[in-house]
Amino acid sequence: MTLPLKELLYAPAAPLAAFAAKAHALWAARGLPSSVLDLLFQLAIAAAVSGFITVNALFIIWFDRKIAALMQLRKGPNRVGPFGLLQTLADTLKLLSKEDLNPRGIDPLAFWLAPLLVFIPAFAVFLVIPFGDGLIAGDLNIGILYILAISGLSVIGILSAGWGSNNKYSLIGGLRSAAQMVSYEVPMMLAILPVVMLTGSMRMGAIVDAQAGYGWFAFMQPVAFVIFLIAGNAEVNRAPFDLPEAESELVAGFNTEYSAMKFSLFFLAEYTNLFLTSAIAVSLFLGGWEGPFLPPVVWFLLKTYFVITLLCWARWTFPRIRVDQLMQFSWKYLLPIALANLLLSAAAMKLL
Repeated sequence: MTLPLKELLYAPAAPLAAFAAKAHALWAARGLPSSVLDLLFQLAIAAAVSGFITVNALFIIWFDRKIAALMQLRKGPNRVGPFGLLQTLADTLKLLSKEDLNPRGIDPLAFWLAPLLVFIPAFAVFLVIPFGDGLIAGDLNIGILYILAISGLSVIGILSAGWGSNNKYSLIGGLRSAAQMVSYEVPMMLAILPVVMLTGSMRMGAIVDAQAGYGWFAFMQPVAFVIFLIAGNAEVNRAPFDLPEAESELVAGFNTEYSAMKFSLFFLAEYTNLFLTSAIAVSLFLGGWEGPFLPPVVWFLLKTYFVITLLCWARWTFPRIRVDQLMQFSWKYLLPIALANLLLSAAAMKLL
């Protein structure tokens, strides 16, 4: 069965469902178990997500460097490929060709598993990201809970990197990251709850559909939207919240002792998490794939890269804060504001 590209872009739910139903019917007619076909579908989805993650991360790294150059009045990557687009690919090939060093005294299991423990949660969150109407690997009825649970697992990998490196600076970076992620997860969760209350669902597709009727939740919940962006930026350890790396005092923090492919996995996970934070913000507050004229998936990516631009802008604008200021900002400011916004939203829904 051949599906026109236009149908896949504009109304993917029906054609993909029809394709899956026909494939299962043909598979069953040959007396083959449906579980095998389901496994093949899952492998195809995993391969597609892996390819997207790789290409997308390469582009975001280039995009981030170009924004930095623009704000610092310089050119940025401009030699390798048109507009320097292939510079990140060249850097990646250089990383892969470098020697994979293992310092003396490391904990081999923790040291080797850490990059995977950081990257795998980022990969798994793509399961519930709605790229378009029907373009979602699994629209779980606990999608929000799934995102919060899975994304929080990356802190285990960062702690493993710090502990396994046998380096005090790496260990301090890992401990900072654990404290930071736990601290900023609380206001992030409180910022998401008003959206869940408005829609009555934790399913990502239902939240996007609800905004087609109510309007973007960024206008109904502007405080929650801002808190989510701030907490999400802190969750991915980007400036001004990049204390776990903090080159000025920690040399690079938890990934100081890593090189070659293992270091590139940390880098890939950081920029994948940047995309995921922006994609979740778009789905929860900016209407997801909804928009006129253009295909839904194009609207979703345009909005996502708009949020990425805001976060990159913040990175190259604000100076790094101290670690005590980092913790105070979460517990003394973000948390009370997020809690007050939640209570006011609940009261408004009850009274109105």
